[in-house]
Amino acid sequence: MEGSRHPDPGSPVLGHWRAARAATQRFFDETLTPGAYEARPIALRHPFVFYEGHLAAFGVNTLLKGALGRPGIDPSLERLFERGIDPPAEGGAPPEGRWPSREAVTAYVRHADAAVEAALASKELAGEASREAVFTVLEHELMHQETLRYMLHRLPYAQKRGPAAPPPHEVAGLARHAPAVRVPAGVATLGARRGEIPFGWDNEFPETCRSVPAFTIDTAPVTNEKFLDFVEAGGYADPSFWPPGDFEWLSRSGITHPPFWRKEGGAWFWIGQFGLVPLPPAWPVWVSHAEASAYTRWSPGRLPTEAEFHRAAFGTPEGRELAFPWGNSAPSAAHGNFGAERDDPVPVCSRPGGASAWGVHDLVGNGWEWTSTPFAGFDGFAPMASYPRYSADFFDGRHFVLKGASPATPFPLVRRTFRNWFQARYPYVYAKFRCVRP
Repeated sequence: MEGSRHPDPGSPVLGHWRAARAATQRFFDETLTPGAYEARPIALRHPFVFYEGHLAAFGVNTLLKGALGRPGIDPSLERLFERGIDPPAEGGAPPEGRWPSREAVTAYVRHADAAVEAALASKELAGEASREAVFTVLEHELMHQETLRYMLHRLPYAQKRGPAAPPPHEVAGLARHAPAVRVPAGVATLGARRGEIPFGWDNEFPETCRSVPAFTIDTAPVTNEKFLDFVEAGGYADPSFWPPGDFEWLSRSGITHPPFWRKEGGAWFWIGQFGLVPLPPAWPVWVSHAEASAYTRWSPGRLPTEAEFHRAAFGTPEGRELAFPWGNSAPSAAHGNFGAERDDPVPVCSRPGGASAWGVHDLVGNGWEWTSTPFAGFDGFAPMASYPRYSADFFDGRHFVLKGASPATPFPLVRRTFRNWFQARYPYVYAKFRCVRP
């Protein structure tokens, strides 16, 4: 599924919406087998059927009902498909229920999409509230395309269809001895001023500046090879590296290795999207925040704060701040593994065009990057009108900020201010990490 790029401010959005909806529809029509439609590969998520309805209903609820004050298409389905971003409590699953048939869902989707398309083609979207709603619908679609990809990752291979000609796996790389670099004290600018960017979610505003003491950061994310040292040293069995709650979670769940690894016949494999791959040593390891934190205690080191990530990614020795680690040019495949062109990682440091001014690699792309910062609003935070529950419901101290992008992140979400977040023990997100030290 390739995400479309956002239009320039003021330009028509209909084509971008059509492209995003078409990419989502291809996922359901071409990637899932019929028997997988009601599958629920992740217990903390709804089955796939929910998301086909949810993405259409979101456009109705947010744009037609919310911004334009129009009636919906089917109130009962719009309630059923209304909310599905994150479980309310760790370990709690969304409620079970009888889902509508695929025929009923696709019939609703056709009616909903026709109504949203008519609204986008009309001249009723001139106001700021409706404009925000349009971008909210567009980005919500793109974000859930990534959700669908990591849900798909948990399906048995027999229940999904791979691309006819997938890109070759890049496995070679020499990253074990990637050095660390010192980033001097300075200022990191987080967020944006209102009106500065065409669209941002409420947690991206307002702009805030943080003083950041000097620190040392690894120039490469932790690789499978390095994390294997932790596994083989008994890291998952040693409670000294884990807070009591995290170690109880490990024991209760029987977790002994990263969620994207599998051991067969004494050999380690990477669980690729469409097949097992002998564990590539130079790929970044994808783990939960809890696992990343345990590794940093063993290393020893710690995860960077959100402000330290910004300083390492966007700061410069001259004191300027850049739009991206590589400069101010638009993101491209030369800068990192993102844009939904691949389903799995590439070796770390293999996109040197994306390195920051300090020589730090893969800060954007190849996996979201965990920080130690609990997800919260900046000073002056205000919920957005089009989706007031988007962020504030998760200011609970249990979710942590991720920055950057994964291979499945569409281009429009690759921006400096974008903030992702997940619970510390959530194991399914495409998330890597690196160590910092004072």
